[in-house]
Amino acid sequence: MADVARALSSEQVSLLLVLRGCSEPDVIRLRKIAEERGIPVRDSSKNDMWRMSRRNNGAEPAPILALVGRKPNASIDEIFAAGGLAWLLAGARYPVNIGFTIRTAEVSGSNAVFVDGDLSHAQKKSAKRASMKAHRFMPVHWVRGEKIVQLAKASGFKVIALEDTGSIEPWEEDLTGDVLLVVGGEREGISDSILGECDSVLRVPMFGFVPSYNLQAPMAVVAAEALRQRRQF
Repeated sequence: MADVARALSSEQVSLLLVLRGCSEPDVIRLRKIAEERGIPVRDSSKNDMWRMSRRNNGAEPAPILALVGRKPNASIDEIFAAGGLAWLLAGARYPVNIGFTIRTAEVSGSNAVFVDGDLSHAQKKSAKRASMKAHRFMPVHWVRGEKIVQLAKASGFKVIALEDTGSIEPWEEDLTGDVLLVVGGEREGISDSILGECDSVLRVPMFGFVPSYNLQAPMAVVAAEALRQRRQF
């Protein structure tokens, strides 16, 4: 709770999570401060707060948590102005796969996810559920991939694709700075129009008879490598 109080006084808090039904005076006080400043406040279940508190099994969850360093409702222009690491899912079709990749991007510290896929409203809701609602803590925009790549390059981002046609392994590429990582759909992969705009193309090593990984597996490899590199700076 002291960490939340310090964050509210010295950092840019973009969201406050409060344990549903909590009546602790300090929690009520911090909630009031956030509401007076126009900071969104969300009531969350005990299970949700326990998971995000990273508490040991059986321990009580934190009654209040603050999100710092991300603006979940950031616009596309704001995302590119802020810089950092973002993902583009180009042509993904299956809601569960999309949800898993959104969750992978969020947990590995990415700033945003752009999804280029023709999904219905119900399918988008399914993807958000599969992400364990990670979209609450990181902006997710449904877009046209070519336009996002153009905006990224105009904003000074390095655009790096992940495809089985790549010639560089993830640990051989510099993944620091302002980077847009692109991963393709389950069937067609990344379109030639997007691949042609990429600065480099990565390939996760494979050794087996089945010719490809499932979508979220190579993404997780690259996301973890990007996190490893960026933590050194």
